[in-house]
Amino acid sequence: MDWSIQDIARIAGTTSRTLRHYDDIGLLKPSRTGHNGYRYYNQAALVQLQRILLLRGLGLGLPVIGQVLDDEADAARALTGHLTWLKQEQDRLARQIASVTQTIEAVKGGGEIMAEDMFNGFDHTQYKDEVEERWGKDAYAKGDSWWRGMSADEKATWKQRSQKLGEDWIAAATSGMAADSAEAQALAKRHVEWLTSIPGTPAADARGSGGKGTGGVKGYVTGLGEMYVADPRFAKNYGGADGASFVRDALRIYADQNL
Repeated sequence: MDWSIQDIARIAGTTSRTLRHYDDIGLLKPSRTGHNGYRYYNQAALVQLQRILLLRGLGLGLPVIGQVLDDEADAARALTGHLTWLKQEQDRLARQIASVTQTIEAVKGGGEIMAEDMFNGFDHTQYKDEVEERWGKDAYAKGDSWWRGMSADEKATWKQRSQKLGEDWIAAATSGMAADSAEAQALAKRHVEWLTSIPGTPAADARGSGGKGTGGVKGYVTGLGEMYVADPRFAKNYGGADGASFVRDALRIYADQNL
């Protein structure tokens, strides 16, 4: 069984023009083309389109999506990974919705706000396994202890600081400024200072040792920049793959000149 391009556009909530563009750039080829020139798509093509739309939803650009599809040809395995991430996001968003709903009800009703409940779903532990794998259990333990030792107000301030940094990066990336400009390098400096304030990271450890081992900090900062681009979960914090690429380039220049 196959579906016409019009059917697929309607079902997937996209446009025939978009599907033709995907065909032109080799991202999604129709399974066959009719004698009238119409494109038709079979089940395998639909699976491919679902993967494309999932990756687009994570903020990846089309060239990066093409690389991801080429690197992971096993659609079932790739979609299993997407599904795991989506379930984690679903759980996190459900907890955020519940906590914000409680806050709204308390504010409207003049009730008492429970600080312990306000940030349920804003959970830093979702990256525990990755942190331990990349930088060791001690790094995670230090960061976790630091976070849990903060008051609700301190946590809120930290989140606002992080969000503002991300917003400023997005604004800079979309403005068209160069990664080596004074403005972009000032942002890179802020970013490194932000990193050094997180206990357990190589950047913070170097600061605590009086600046020794800064070569490790340089590798850490540039490595994070690459991860921002490669991992859609981080890229979305900077407006997608293009924004993350701008952050990576600015951090690399800053690291080369200052670390």
